[in-house]
Amino acid sequence: MAVGPVLASFAHPDDAEIAAGGTLAKFADQGREVHLLVLTNGDRGSNDPSTDRAELERIRAEEVVDAGRVLGLAGGRVLDIHDGDLRNTDEVRAEIVREIRRVRPEIVLTSDPTARFFDDNYINHRDHRTAGDVTLDAVFPDAGNPLFSSEQLGAGLAPWSASQVWLAWTLEPNHDEDVTGYMATKVEALARHRSQVEGDLLGYFEEWLPKDAAAAGSRIDVEHAESFHVLTLED
Repeated sequence: MAVGPVLASFAHPDDAEIAAGGTLAKFADQGREVHLLVLTNGDRGSNDPSTDRAELERIRAEEVVDAGRVLGLAGGRVLDIHDGDLRNTDEVRAEIVREIRRVRPEIVLTSDPTARFFDDNYINHRDHRTAGDVTLDAVFPDAGNPLFSSEQLGAGLAPWSASQVWLAWTLEPNHDEDVTGYMATKVEALARHRSQVEGDLLGYFEEWLPKDAAAAGSRIDVEHAESFHVLTLED
């Protein structure tokens, strides 16, 4: 049964697949319109100092399209912001507001901006944290208030208030979404980001993603799940 649209807003071209690929694929399979907004172009997604950043940007934009087809997305858009340069600015918020007002999502899905460290060995990328912050600020108060980004009203983009926000990569989950049957789709979509997962890294994700999903699934007695902190917003 189809319900309202979904807008996923993440920092980098492969973040949505890693963080919530099973959930997005499930939503699309249920008949929802699922849209993706990528806030940076991923042009620093390499450790090779000889990398042509403009070429990497082009490749990663193509990978977003390819992965979106695997997930069944209704559409995807990549902002022209350099990897690592994402900031919570009026301009970036206005871009997210534009997508919210265009898509009119029931759910906005993004990363948890409060998650700074994972375990004892990983610092969460600042773009991930900023993506959550700027998306939350775009959801409220901006998107639903006609006095924010008011220039958009003349283009037919009326104010819109999402019903829920789902925060991925969270340290405080309050919802585990059953994604049993969608892990293969999640991994295949991630594999389309070839510039990022060539060689042994794809094998790592093929092992780690199902293991992580199985741990979440055990909490609700299903094979695989993805964890979120879900905010249900007041009208």
